Amino acid sequence: MTAPADLLPDKTPVISAPAWIAVDWGTSQLRLWVMDARNEVIDRITSDRGMSRLGAQDYEPTLLGLLDGYLSSGDSSDADPIPVICCGMAGSRQGWAEAPYAAAPCPPPGISDATMPQTQDPRLEVYLLPGIKTADPADVMRGEETQIAGFLAQMNDPDEPQIICLPGTHSKWAKLDRGQVTTFTTFMTGEMFTLLQGQSVLRHCVSDDGWDDAAFKQAVAETFAAPSGISAQLFRLRADALLSGQSPETARARLSGLLIGAELAAAQTYWSGKPVAVLGTDALARCYETALSALECAPQRVDGETLTLAGLSAAYDQLQKSRTP
Repeated sequence: MTAPADLLPDKTPVISAPAWIAVDWGTSQLRLWVMDARNEVIDRITSDRGMSRLGAQDYEPTLLGLLDGYLSSGDSSDADPIPVICCGMAGSRQGWAEAPYAAAPCPPPGISDATMPQTQDPRLEVYLLPGIKTADPADVMRGEETQIAGFLAQMNDPDEPQIICLPGTHSKWAKLDRGQVTTFTTFMTGEMFTLLQGQSVLRHCVSDDGWDDAAFKQAVAETFAAPSGISAQLFRLRADALLSGQSPETARARLSGLLIGAELAAAQTYWSGKPVAVLGTDALARCYETALSALECAPQRVDGETLTLAGLSAAYDQLQKSRTP
């Protein structure tokens, strides 16, 4: 199968032989790490070829284009195929092939639970890791379970109960106990922010960048104290812009604070009086850390990419063990 020319990436030269490929395939973005046999990163590749831009037939050519230079030349079947271990939306119903959800309570699914889509190029051996579901109430995660697997892999005592916050477009709160995800809840906070900022009346008064930390903390406190009033509090962003000249940057921080404060009020049974790990180091994760700290919770923020790689590496180690006589 020939890769489209527009997929060829700018990458650093090959410096050691790749042993496997780690992939986090999101809805809008794709992150790929070329790994050696010691689970060290040879190269990082990013692309906007997320699930939302692809049909099932597009995943293999996308990989081939991004991995150009790391695969053996030609399509000979003599060489062993390179394992490609994917988490995220490639395993969704709209993705490459559906990897059925594991039912909580359960440990994060591993390589033995993975779905292997058929590939035309014999140099690829692809594994799609499943997500996790709960039936009552209905909820799903896909991709976050791999970060949780990485978190557990790095704990001194993975059986110890833990509370995990995973900020994102659809943020997750999860309870862990004895190495299992026992329950979790998803909040559409990030998507609501994007919709309100860009497609509601607030688009006239909320900026795309800039920040006001004091306004953010005050807004968190407002909706945490009275989450039922969030609809009125949101409209006040527009009114304050019209009547008092509130800056678009302050409105942006307040909008984020109002939505995160309402989420924290709903998720209070998860985090109140308990240690919390916030998985991520981007601006959004820092917002959750700031909001929780303002509510007298002392969260620990952990690098999300490190945990994703740790979770994918654990799956690769499981694959290697399964092949050991």
